[in-house]
Amino acid sequence: MRLRLIGETTIPRVATDPLLRHLGGISGLDYDPVEDTWYLLSDDRSEHAPARFYTARIRWNARGLEDLRVTGLTPLLQRDGQPYPNVRAPTRPGEPPPESPDPEALRLDPRTGRPLWSSEGDRPRGLQPFIRWSERDGRFAGELPLPERLRVHPDEPRGARDNLSLEGLALAADGSVWASMEAPLIEDGEPPTREAGALARFTHLDRQGRVLGQYAYPVEPIPEAPTGGQRRSDNGVSDVLVTPAGTLLVLERSGREVAERVFKFRVRLYEASVDGATDVSAVASLRDAALVPMRKRLILDLQAAGARGPIDNLEGMAWGPVRPDGRRTLVMVADDNFSPQQVTQVLAFEVAP
Repeated sequence: MRLRLIGETTIPRVATDPLLRHLGGISGLDYDPVEDTWYLLSDDRSEHAPARFYTARIRWNARGLEDLRVTGLTPLLQRDGQPYPNVRAPTRPGEPPPESPDPEALRLDPRTGRPLWSSEGDRPRGLQPFIRWSERDGRFAGELPLPERLRVHPDEPRGARDNLSLEGLALAADGSVWASMEAPLIEDGEPPTREAGALARFTHLDRQGRVLGQYAYPVEPIPEAPTGGQRRSDNGVSDVLVTPAGTLLVLERSGREVAERVFKFRVRLYEASVDGATDVSAVASLRDAALVPMRKRLILDLQAAGARGPIDNLEGMAWGPVRPDGRRTLVMVADDNFSPQQVTQVLAFEVAP
């Protein structure tokens, strides 16, 4: 598989436009070929506006992507039909915190047309990660049970780390679901460092949420050192996508701080396979475990893609329409973190076998 950049644009946040006033944090992306419509999921924890997804249209020309226009905004709704509350909403003493999601990934189910989306949860507040179905109008439509091992356990040194949980979703041709963790579980070892990579669990679920298999994906070490601010850096899985061959495309995104609260990003795309890998669904800890991880190979270092501007915080990717020459398209989008130093970057690629 080879990728060729065929267009790029950014989506602005416009204070005077009702659709674009709170646009940002785009972490999930998928495409409906029947309606020729793109779905973009914001990871806003209902702080700027209620948890939501956007719809958009991409205009293509002979060379590739020409522009992207946002066409709609849909709040995601709770079971009771109400929007999700602001994560900072006050609570009375003894009351549980409001269930404010941290949306990260979105896929459209071709069988039902429903969006499937994930939330990372909130470990300090005891809010669990989840995978939920919604109707196209945002109404709650169901939830997949999450394996106990992927839940958060605020009072125990195990389970999903805060803000490093269910970052990617993919739907296979048979309708089954792949859910990828951004980083290792607490019991599985430390997240990547400059010196060493780490193992993140990829879980294969059927449509009822039963575990079909779980595998250890080897995340690369942090590729570049931070140079400023609090000198923070990381590397993790930001999205996954099933290929026509049944393998997985895996987006690894690394951020490094170069000034106070200013980050630069290094993003790489890999193809990974579970063939020959150990099913670790019954393995209590991957730390020092005897296992065979998933195999992977580098498809593209996005720094070498030829984009006009710097590569931003790419967190979502989806297959797009087929080009007139029969080649598929792949589109990626960046989460700007609602930061004035970042942009909602959109990159389009033509895929050659």
